[in-house]
Amino acid sequence: MNTSHRPPTRIRPPALRWVGVYVLSACLAGAACETAEDQSVLAARALLDSVMEANSIPGLSVAVGRGSQVIWSEGFGYSDLTHDVRVTPSTKFRIGSVSKPITAAAIGVLVEAGALDLDAPVQTYVPSFPEKQWAVTTRLLAGHLGGIRHYQGDENFSAVRYPTVLSGLTVFQDDPLINEPSTEFSYSSYAWNLISAVIEGASGEAFLDYMDSVVFDPLEMGQTVAGHTDSIIVDRTRFYILSAAGDVLNAPYVDNSYKWAGGGFLSTPEDLLRFANGHLAPGYLQAETLELLFASQRTRDGTETGYGVGWRSGTNAHGERIVSHGGGSVGGRTMLTMNRDSGIIVAIVANLSSAPMTEELAGRIEELFR
Repeated sequence: MNTSHRPPTRIRPPALRWVGVYVLSACLAGAACETAEDQSVLAARALLDSVMEANSIPGLSVAVGRGSQVIWSEGFGYSDLTHDVRVTPSTKFRIGSVSKPITAAAIGVLVEAGALDLDAPVQTYVPSFPEKQWAVTTRLLAGHLGGIRHYQGDENFSAVRYPTVLSGLTVFQDDPLINEPSTEFSYSSYAWNLISAVIEGASGEAFLDYMDSVVFDPLEMGQTVAGHTDSIIVDRTRFYILSAAGDVLNAPYVDNSYKWAGGGFLSTPEDLLRFANGHLAPGYLQAETLELLFASQRTRDGTETGYGVGWRSGTNAHGERIVSHGGGSVGGRTMLTMNRDSGIIVAIVANLSSAPMTEELAGRIEELFR
């Protein structure tokens, strides 16, 4: 196992700057709209209002940026229906699997420091993880090519509190691989749970502490935290589901302590803009590392998976490079997209399990701000 690693100082990306319009602008208050950005905001508001109404979404928050500029940030609806608390840009939502690209940033830091070999067996960093019939590496885990299974049954509704990253691995660590690594793309949040243990072993620090020191602090993500159920977290939304009859209900109690890296963080759209902005250009990470995260991995037969290290990759109708990730959780849905060519970033979060926070919706919002 590697000895404790203290990374060099990370270069901070430019701080987010407010430009154009904001939720309290005169245009949104009912005055005449004079700029193209004002018109874009009104069109985007109408789109999200219709999505909320059609899908009975209690609360939603959105932010759109262009590089370090925040073009628009606004909350819609309610974070707490019981007490009539409105969503604001500071409301924290469960971001589900958008936790994966955030964790991938820590992988990038360790690779650049020479503390993590992506192609070494995971037991190099997690000696307690049982040997399997084939070797499993961090690179394959990060691309959903490692043969680790995903949730079974109602496992994602777990209410068990796991005190450590290693204790959370007991959910799946003794199961056989579902296929030979590198032969098949099979999405797995548990693979990222194992990655969090790899990060602990490579860095010599507790996973959440390491995320604070090399990701959240350098990128000024002050509103992004682990969703501890026993903690008072200011501005945390309540979480909702729809019944079979279409009624909004309180989501069942869950404890996500078994899967911080795979889907356990809370955040805001503005913090997600800060995170993505740190990946638009070299600085926080080197150019080679950014390509490592974004470039599609391939199965053994050469088939591209459309997934790199924690990021989905593709192109839009304009032929521009889009990297993204969605997140689904109990009482939350999230979408984060970043246009690597135009620099436009869109982050949308909602507090309903079934809310359609899709890449298609984010793309429609992006089109309004081109």
